[in-house]
Amino acid sequence: MEETHYISSDLLTLSTIKDIVETQKKLDLSEEAVLNIRKSHDYLQEKIKTNDTPIYGINTGFGSLYNVKIASENLAQLQENLVMSHACGAGDLVPKAIVKLMLLLKIQSLSYGYSGVQLETVQRLIDFYNHDIIPVVYDQGSLGASGDLAPLAHLSLPLLGKGTVLVGDQQLPAGKVLATHGWAPLILQAKEGLALLNGTQFMSAYGVYCLLQSYKLSYLSDLVASLSIDAFNCNMSPFNALVHMVRPHRGQVKTAERVLEFLKGSAIGASENKKVQDPYSFRCVPQVHGASKDTLYFVHKTIKTEINSVTDNPNIFVGEDRIISGGNFHGQPLALALDYLSIALAELGSISERRTYQLISGIRELPAFLVENPGVNSGFMIPQYTAASIVSQNKQLATPASVDSIVSSNGQEDHVSMGANAATKCLKVLNNLETILAIELMNASQALHFREPLKSSPFLETFVSQYRSEVPFVENDRVLATDIQNSVTFLRSFMIEGELIFE
Repeated sequence: MEETHYISSDLLTLSTIKDIVETQKKLDLSEEAVLNIRKSHDYLQEKIKTNDTPIYGINTGFGSLYNVKIASENLAQLQENLVMSHACGAGDLVPKAIVKLMLLLKIQSLSYGYSGVQLETVQRLIDFYNHDIIPVVYDQGSLGASGDLAPLAHLSLPLLGKGTVLVGDQQLPAGKVLATHGWAPLILQAKEGLALLNGTQFMSAYGVYCLLQSYKLSYLSDLVASLSIDAFNCNMSPFNALVHMVRPHRGQVKTAERVLEFLKGSAIGASENKKVQDPYSFRCVPQVHGASKDTLYFVHKTIKTEINSVTDNPNIFVGEDRIISGGNFHGQPLALALDYLSIALAELGSISERRTYQLISGIRELPAFLVENPGVNSGFMIPQYTAASIVSQNKQLATPASVDSIVSSNGQEDHVSMGANAATKCLKVLNNLETILAIELMNASQALHFREPLKSSPFLETFVSQYRSEVPFVENDRVLATDIQNSVTFLRSFMIEGELIFE
């Protein structure tokens, strides 16, 4: 029997989303959500019948056309036109996993009953999610201010039987897929197009996806750094708890504890042939990695608030008998958080590349470029170049998007967050970090060989043994691009024992 997650007003957490995704749960609406959606929709329909006052986006135009009154017989056409006209995405396709998160987050936001949509509209979004019908969405086009208008328009087009969807790896016309399932295209009612397009689900979905991956990469950064610490024969004193008690940043303390845990029982770590001090890229792992952990904590709080919020406009308050036009669609909180996350991830890559550079430098009783016969063999000379070029690109990508703004909609939308650009950049930084860590892993595991017969910790020796089954020791030059790709695959597939705690 398939497991089901019921959409309700219960707090949606990162752990819950991780569980929904990993166990492939289906979605359904709780009785509470059904009641909230119906109450809001019925209230709005009654308000339209009994009130001739202009209400933004319901019986008026959009953006700078807010003062154009729309006749009641054109309200449905108004909403359909909105979806079609705003589907102006460009660039690359958004990854399927992120589009599926967009569907989940849009369903969650509409379920609170502040948006006035039909129950059928939310149910159709659930149908798409449950049947893995993934709308084709492009990663360029949103200013991250009036909601993620263009991406969410592409997410919504298939509801109308328009646009394109992915079924498996095949792109198909949405109308054809609807017909296959016996579903009629939806006829949008008042405000529904606006409720679908206003919102931050594009930015939020990227944020959730990047955050989930970032926690794993933060763990792997500590793990691979611990391997490098032994490979470079580092002094263990900088990881002593006493050092961190007197500067108790949460992430710093956690990193030092984790490094000591990884290196517990290491014969290399316990040996006496140590330098008094090591380079910062080893000695300051708790401080640098820890600061990135503290950033994850901040970003997590922002994302958690956002995915449990109503971000369309206007908002319908049934109990208070009010329809209020505001700005909850503005992506500034996400833009700042995603920029901050990019910076934190870029720094993990930056210090990783420095450890790689030290390992190949021919010091600490290690051969130059980590091969037995340097000269004839270039060994690990060029993977460091590759890591350096990727680190440099991450520095460029970490330039904040949130400090930019371009006026749109004839000056009505005169400050925008650029949070969508912050989101797509963040994913690139994250993917780059994965490759940088894979290159450090190649170098550290190679360097560890030259410490024999001394061994690292039992945990790290097991880790390296598993890695060696995928990427063998390099005795003579070979095509290392293959090793890099296999190292990335190994890190992606590496299972972290126990629950990954979101701190």
